[in-house]
Amino acid sequence: MKEDEIINRLLTLPKKLIDQGKEVNIPHIRLPSRTRGNIIFDENFRVWVYGNKLTTRSAKKKDEALGILKTLYVVDFFKNQVEIGKSSTLRELYYISENWGKLVRFNEQQESDKLIEDLEIILHLQREDFRMHPEEDGASILGNLRIREPTNRGIRDIHCLDDVGETGYSIPTNVDKLEFLDYDADFVIAVETGGMFMRLREEKFDEKFRSILVHLKGQPARATRRFLRRLNTELGLPVVVFTDCDPWSFRIYASVAYGAIKTAHLSEYIATPNAMFLGVKPSDIVEYDLPTDRLKEQDINALEAELEDPRFQSEFWEREIKLQLELGKKSEQQALAKYGLAYVVEEYLPNELAKIGII
Repeated sequence: MKEDEIINRLLTLPKKLIDQGKEVNIPHIRLPSRTRGNIIFDENFRVWVYGNKLTTRSAKKKDEALGILKTLYVVDFFKNQVEIGKSSTLRELYYISENWGKLVRFNEQQESDKLIEDLEIILHLQREDFRMHPEEDGASILGNLRIREPTNRGIRDIHCLDDVGETGYSIPTNVDKLEFLDYDADFVIAVETGGMFMRLREEKFDEKFRSILVHLKGQPARATRRFLRRLNTELGLPVVVFTDCDPWSFRIYASVAYGAIKTAHLSEYIATPNAMFLGVKPSDIVEYDLPTDRLKEQDINALEAELEDPRFQSEFWEREIKLQLELGKKSEQQALAKYGLAYVVEEYLPNELAKIGII
């Protein structure tokens, strides 16, 4: 979206509040309720979305009036930032508010982060449109993919294998500015841990199996999830997710495939419902006789919660989660090294990829 369109969209909010005042109405902001009870799983699109419940923040109440005032300060900051072509981080905005005075400064970063998310919902924009960036960077990728990236020094064409070092190409925060030029790959494998990402690279998995490697870096950033979605929808590449075998890793997969509650307003933009879970599965612990650790109480509680989570309502997940609870064990990707460093590339991944029809 062009800068003037973003600015015009930003200005719609203060204009609406002014119009409400002119009509002798108490200024207010209405947006979807962001409570857990208003976040539903859309069975058709297979992603988290907001329901129909709305909440109203009115200047009639002191606390809500203060929230509206803070919102207007942020809108003005975003407008100026877009106009001058600068960018800032979520953390910097929190500290910038110190100069706005005691009344409107943020008490903690969580407050400013939530307000930005509110503006995304109200204005149907993303924080990248406001030129806002998180502290964390995006994933690293390696593979036969050539992209075009606009930078402060002009346009760069980058091959994500030949033009990068061992750690790969780092995905920028605003991936919609990237242009895919060409590629030679059959699928994308998104890997949870850095150790396994480098193991696959060292064993040249991307070349042997015509794949693009993506390091998720744990719970993936929004930019990472958006990038995976673009690879899937624009290039038609299947996406498989390879994680540790514990409930927290299963949720990493779910955030890639179906979105997360916190970002329900962006699910159709960053989720990849066609993404497939490759492993490590609880049944792999048995089939491959993997080294394990005992489940902790919080692991058990998380697994039991996942049995009620709409994202895991399938025969596959019910079977695997119940098996893990029965085993009382969890495992890691690196546990496959029990059979040698190359085993994951020579045996495990080819076997599991064949089972789901990728190779």
